[in-house]
Amino acid sequence: MSKYDLNDSKVNQPARWNEVDHYINSLLIPNDKDLEAALEANAAAGLPSHDVTPNQGKFLQLLLKIQGASRVLEIGTLGAYSTIWMARALPDHGRIVSLESEPKHAEIAQANLTRAGLMHKVDLRVGPALTSLPDIKEEYPEPFDLIFIDADKPSNPDYLRWALRLTRPGSLIIGDNIVRDGEVIHSDSEDARVQGVRTFLECIGNHPHLEATALQTVGSKGYDGFVIARVTDTPATK
Repeated sequence: MSKYDLNDSKVNQPARWNEVDHYINSLLIPNDKDLEAALEANAAAGLPSHDVTPNQGKFLQLLLKIQGASRVLEIGTLGAYSTIWMARALPDHGRIVSLESEPKHAEIAQANLTRAGLMHKVDLRVGPALTSLPDIKEEYPEPFDLIFIDADKPSNPDYLRWALRLTRPGSLIIGDNIVRDGEVIHSDSEDARVQGVRTFLECIGNHPHLEATALQTVGSKGYDGFVIARVTDTPATK
């Protein structure tokens, strides 16, 4: 048996995940002072350490570039670490609308985006996303090319319904943190976040105008995963 076999009980899996993330990032993700400063500012302000990892941020950035996205909606800003990654992928005329419910988080996010020189590409809204989304639909009549859902998990089904109103055939909808250390398989879970994710995934899987897959991930943020869905046609309920 290889000493790297994950079935080997001698392997500390979370430690190995961290080592592999570090190895991958050292090869593929250059050091970046603005991104590092954002993480430091978030930690200093006591924000939850829920940011995507550097390789996940780069993954989002590449998806935007592959998609040719110029209009992006992010539900859940936190300290804008993922926002920076995505805003950098946008063309000069591009725009990312980012929704954050907590004023303190939004204040840190704005400072991070200003330091990175990206506020001209970001429309940062403060308040509950489900309150902001009707305004977004009125103010942004053109559909979004990509929507990244990374906020409170019990509201994920509602965010999906809004995402379908705000997209077009070919748009991508990405949901983060959908595995939850494997708890997602438990239909009897009393965790509202788990039940929110389960309903979210079921809605995606049952929707006639979405094609989707989900991937499990391991790394420096532990065991989790994401779902990526593509709008195949315009839902009649839009």
